[in-house]
Amino acid sequence: MKRIFPAITTMAIVALALSGCSSGAGGSASASAGSDDGGVTELTFQSWVPNVDKAVDLFNASHPNIHVTLETITAGPDGGYATMFSAVKAGNAADVAQVGYDWLPDFVRNDAVEDITQYVSGEIDKFVDWQVSAMTFNDAIYGIPQASSPLGLYYRSDVFKKAGITKAPETWDEFYADAKLIRKLGKDNYIAAFAYNQTPWLIGLSEQAGAKWFTAGSDSWTVSINDDATMKVADYWQKLIDEDLVKVEADMSNEWYKDIQNGNVASWISGSWGDAIIRGNAPKTSGNWSVSYMPQWTAGESATGTWGGGSANVVLKGTKHAAEASEFALWLNSNAESVSTLVSIGAGWPAIEDTSAITSLTNDPDVFSFYNDQNIWKVFAESDANVQNDWRWPPLVSTLYSTLIDNVKSSIDNSTGLSNAFDETQTGMIDALTQAGVATTTN
Repeated sequence: MKRIFPAITTMAIVALALSGCSSGAGGSASASAGSDDGGVTELTFQSWVPNVDKAVDLFNASHPNIHVTLETITAGPDGGYATMFSAVKAGNAADVAQVGYDWLPDFVRNDAVEDITQYVSGEIDKFVDWQVSAMTFNDAIYGIPQASSPLGLYYRSDVFKKAGITKAPETWDEFYADAKLIRKLGKDNYIAAFAYNQTPWLIGLSEQAGAKWFTAGSDSWTVSINDDATMKVADYWQKLIDEDLVKVEADMSNEWYKDIQNGNVASWISGSWGDAIIRGNAPKTSGNWSVSYMPQWTAGESATGTWGGGSANVVLKGTKHAAEASEFALWLNSNAESVSTLVSIGAGWPAIEDTSAITSLTNDPDVFSFYNDQNIWKVFAESDANVQNDWRWPPLVSTLYSTLIDNVKSSIDNSTGLSNAFDETQTGMIDALTQAGVATTTN
């Protein structure tokens, strides 16, 4: 099949490096199949996915010559990523690590991951094109896609029914109308929360509307955070906030979990992994939930987005066992039993292209019964298939995240409008990239 790779040329990679890459430790990885004790190669795998040990155990049981030890880490820049960067610099990094698609450009920029093209090129066609593209820079592959996070709408069908709503909203106009009906149920009832704390959520909404915030050229990045599509999203949610139709609160906070449990917040736009969050934190609501496709800006379309793209398994710079580490990453994310396990534990939508052998997608009683016997994976299969291949994650993604959240919160606190927050973020990102030595342009 034809692969479409990001338009990031050698000059653009150099521009990324100018923003402060470390030298790593240990240079290029060895392709040696040697072992640590003369018989078994020992690998360390860092991941934040709960219960991923179940898939690791499957690998260990079927690979007597390689043993993987799981090291649980905290997700995010201040947790696992900071640990990884420090360990690479010190020369004692793990062999394999879980990294979000959004952060991979920074790992490449900091020379913290190995080019694993020689080990995986023969099997990379097993994975979905747009996710392979997120791993690929200048025709070099820097990770194995594990799972994506296509968006869907989780909603309390019992609350919707109580409000007189007989079906999920198919358009954003219907979502607005439904928000009014749910608001009439009581002073604490809202159709959704406005998650001012979640940049990936705001990005996903913008992506679905057709936004393209970053485009990599031959020697610069085009930055368009305040494009027309994004401003349409900003104005829409500002209207919902102004009319008190959504609750302004941080999602995955204690207050939000309580609202999900008691039905005061009746829906959540989230990735496929959101299922595990809801089931794990609101078990008594089993049977009251359903999942639908994202509401559309134009009726009949099927546009979608992702929550942070997804996550990959990368081989960290300096490993002595790049070949074995790559073998583990490939197996973990392409073996049918392993992938089925990953789906069941809430790792996200599988990155492999052929999911016909993934049993948990067609027979998962615990999940389906919670959603009133709905096979919710059919929704996310359609959503993932419609993710476009032209969204690009930029360098300095931590700056993007913190800047946007600060600006959004300020716009709410000071009533300056969400559109202003995106304008300010556009300016802030251009300044940050420029200061880091990355050339930028605007449309």
